[in-house]
Amino acid sequence: MPKPTSEKPDMHSEEFLQSLMRKQLKLSIACALAFLVVLLGLPLANYFWPELMATRVLGGFTLTWFMLGIGFFPTVWCIAFYFIRRSIALEEEEAAEVSREGTKEAKEQ
Repeated sequence: MPKPTSEKPDMHSEEFLQSLMRKQLKLSIACALAFLVVLLGLPLANYFWPELMATRVLGGFTLTWFMLGIGFFPTVWCIAFYFIRRSIALEEEEAAEVSREGTKEAKEQ
């Protein structure tokens, strides 16, 4: 078993990939939970507050249909957009950190 070091792993190493994958897994779980809240929120709101959800809003739609038609898809798109942007940022942060460490080591030699 390799000894853990305080240095950042090489960009092409297994340690680098595992670190990045752990961070992206946490992001994936957070986004999945947000999606589940959105997905299950409307049926639960209909179950627990049927009178409120039957209220007529803009154009005669019920609040349920309004939330489904106007709120659901943009919310899911926002979650997906956040996931993609944050995932790319995580990769760039890890790569920049490894690059800085490599430059630092090269200067020391």
